Amino acid sequence: MGFRCVHCGFEVRALFIQYSPGNIRLTKCGRCGAVADEYVECEYMILLIDLILHKAKAYRHLLYNFPNRNVVNLEGILWKSAFFFLVIDTCRELAVNKIQEGLGSSASSSASPCTCGKLLMNVFLGNFIFLGALLLGTKILQKSSSEILRFKEVLLAIIVSSYFKIFLITMMIWEFPLSVLFIIDLFVLSSNAVALKEATTDMRNHCQANLS
Repeated sequence: MGFRCVHCGFEVRALFIQYSPGNIRLTKCGRCGAVADEYVECEYMILLIDLILHKAKAYRHLLYNFPNRNVVNLEGILWKSAFFFLVIDTCRELAVNKIQEGLGSSASSSASPCTCGKLLMNVFLGNFIFLGALLLGTKILQKSSSEILRFKEVLLAIIVSSYFKIFLITMMIWEFPLSVLFIIDLFVLSSNAVALKEATTDMRNHCQANLS
């Protein structure tokens, strides 16, 4: 899959032309005429702010232009990231149990290997059902024959847009009310919706282009 214009989603051959080290010129989109991806020269903080604001162009940059899929082992990154987020979700469940049960000083008992294993299994099943429902919905809507491509696209969109889950790690250190968890969950779900919209729109356009 090639690079994409972050403004209109049109495929471009390259994001920039490098004349010498440190001297580059950003490529313009052949459809809309705008700079294909201005995030190439932006700081990561600007990208993070645009992600928090749910800007579609920021998600297009992450899904299609960063990292370079021709250089990075995308499949390896996907599975490692998926495992990392499963661990974070397990920490979330431990924090929820600690808050609900009010264990206080006896909180160490809730972190026993048996309890952690049970929570990890529940988290794995929950995420498996959630991802399976998304894949099924994508299959119904897209009706594409590229099964592997669809799975990777959906998984990448979910992982990329779930970056806010990292803040759940702080709940293992500091105590927060359950309302904070709900706010984080709502933010992650809304971010997932924006990323999935961009991923499925690109797949739909790709299928239509093949049919035509």
